[in-house]
Amino acid sequence: MNKAFLIGIIAGVICPLTGLFVVLRRMSLIADALSHISLAGVAAGLLTGTHPVLAASVFSVASAIIIEKLREKYKTYSELSIAIMLSAGLAVAAILFSAGRGFNTNVFSYLFGSIVTTGGSDFWIVAGIGAVVLAFIFLIFKELYYISFDEEAARASGVAVSAINISFTILTSLTIAVTMRIIGVLLVSSLMIIPVATALQMARSFKGALYISILIGVFSAISGLFVSFYLNLAAGGAIIMIAVILLLGVLFFKSLYARQVVHHNDGDNIRYEQDAAL
Repeated sequence: MNKAFLIGIIAGVICPLTGLFVVLRRMSLIADALSHISLAGVAAGLLTGTHPVLAASVFSVASAIIIEKLREKYKTYSELSIAIMLSAGLAVAAILFSAGRGFNTNVFSYLFGSIVTTGGSDFWIVAGIGAVVLAFIFLIFKELYYISFDEEAARASGVAVSAINISFTILTSLTIAVTMRIIGVLLVSSLMIIPVATALQMARSFKGALYISILIGVFSAISGLFVSFYLNLAAGGAIIMIAVILLLGVLFFKSLYARQVVHHNDGDNIRYEQDAAL
């Protein structure tokens, strides 16, 4: 549990951190594509006897590079690159899983996350990649911010857009690959997107959205691990459900507040019209 909580906190930080830039670049589906490709890496690792997280990282990084290259080929239809790699990843995963029927009992922990299978090697891999992700984003924060809002203007200003795009996509793929042990391959992309979606409803600035999304990610990870431990549930499902509940709660209270503001303004208008008539 101690290792699981540490990995959960790291995942709660780096997933929304990279997810915010992914959302701002309107590439939310890339997280789903890379997570499904990581599933093929898990299958390859189990089949060959390699550490599944390392195998998933290799598959995910290679796919991230291919996605960026395909985006350059399909500039007008850049989303095609994501759809192509998503389909290819699922196809490879299906083939590898069918080839290794004997390890199907181990797949569930990778699909939906597991606390009990978290080992010391998992923690050090996640911690190492987490440190790399944080350092990279800290070093090129301004350039990444610029590219996220106006890629063409950033390119015209001399920013190395192609190199930064490839590097960021690789780090996104690594984030997905190393956090899947707790969150699960099929759910890790949700931890990148849902806290960001919640933060965008609450924040008034970019930095505000960044801080709020990280707080929501960490809170969801810690709370989800508590729930999964005491109720004997899949860790990833519990973490994501808490994040979804927080999003629904924010949307509900925001709509309630908007109705009160409209009602108050209508009342002011009626009183103003009555005063004007008098």
